[in-house]
Amino acid sequence: MTAVEGVARAGGGAGVVGRVRPSLAARLVARAGGGAVRVFLVLVALFWLMPSVGLLLSSLRSPQRIGESGWWRVFAEPAQITFDNYGRLLSNGKVMGSLLTTAEITVPATVLVVVIGALAGYAFAWMDFAGRDGWFLVVVGLLVVPVQVALIPVAKLFGAVGLFETTAGVILFHTAFGLPFAVFLLRNFFAEIPRELLEAARLDGAGELRLFTRVVLPLGGPAIASLGIFQFLWVWNDMLVALIFADSGSPPITVALQQEVRQFGNNIDVLAPGAFLSMVVPLIVFFAFQRQFVSGVMAGAVK
Repeated sequence: MTAVEGVARAGGGAGVVGRVRPSLAARLVARAGGGAVRVFLVLVALFWLMPSVGLLLSSLRSPQRIGESGWWRVFAEPAQITFDNYGRLLSNGKVMGSLLTTAEITVPATVLVVVIGALAGYAFAWMDFAGRDGWFLVVVGLLVVPVQVALIPVAKLFGAVGLFETTAGVILFHTAFGLPFAVFLLRNFFAEIPRELLEAARLDGAGELRLFTRVVLPLGGPAIASLGIFQFLWVWNDMLVALIFADSGSPPITVALQQEVRQFGNNIDVLAPGAFLSMVVPLIVFFAFQRQFVSGVMAGAVK
């Protein structure tokens, strides 16, 4: 056997030995992008959306049909679909007024948290003042304070100053408990902005306010959009704070629907469309800012 043949045989043997069969985990990961996994994810998504679809179809059926059979009968009998429930809902002044009250609470509470949180986040990230780190630790500590702990003290305080059972009191409560998370989120996002960019703006004569509005806010758009979505969803879907602090004469939609529940749930023709409308508004807000929300989450994950 020549030297060349020996080398060839040695190389061939090494090639055979080097072919290691991939493990079970490696094979599963390799097949993760296959069609079977996609079908499974679609089925999970459909299962997750089933309650929402059932609520929508129930809101489009008459009370008699709802009492006779389940919402899935709509697929066999599409003639059951009717918009009479929504017509009665629109003529129900209490429920429609509660939607307006919910908007009056949610929009200011979201705007105040975003504006104040952005200003405080910028100050903690890029401004030097006495006790900055200590105050930021206090803000982080407030994240672990549950809402239930403050219900009785805040109720006594609002009663003393005349804010109990008022829309302003509910807005202040949501703003106060939304600010710690807002400051924590935006401060960490703003701190990732390159210092050289801010220094260049300062050399061009930009003050702190101009620096904040022209440089920091545009770069922090994804994080601000994410915060706005979170705060809007929390306030819109809240029931505990609204049940305690809101005006019982003009409650938010969550409390109004709870008050509409009668014995045996025989007013499903009002509850189903009302609950679906209450759910649609946050969905519209989420999908309207979906791109910014995903960008903010991905930016936070990368950084």
